[in-house]
Amino acid sequence: QVQLVESGGGLVQAGGSLRLSCAASGSRVSINAMRWYRQAPGKQRELVAGITSGGTTNYADSVKGRFTISSDNAKNTVYLQMNSLNAEDTAVYYCYVDYGLRGSLVPYDSWGQGTQVTVSS
Repeated sequence: QVQLVESGGGLVQAGGSLRLSCAASGSRVSINAMRWYRQAPGKQRELVAGITSGGTTNYADSVKGRFTISSDNAKNTVYLQMNSLNAEDTAVYYCYVDYGLRGSLVPYDSWGQGTQVTVSS
């Protein structure tokens, strides 16, 4: 019932920056939290950063001080500003949303299709 559209991935040199966006669309959607995960080849998917509807954020230790998550609640969109990128940040980045539907207590979640981030050294 929610579709996530991600954008902003690409190829960047080490030390560079990228900004990822993820827009959630759907009727009667009430978003509780949005998160960014990433999965590098041969590795498990890991949480990168999250933000609640109230603006509380959390980050993986590996990205603290370099990445910033933000959201535009009116647009149901979450952003991930990534600075000082290094080769270890190379991965497919996935958007995740935790949401409900107005008038219902049933929780839902949804994943984006993923966007590739490649950092060249």
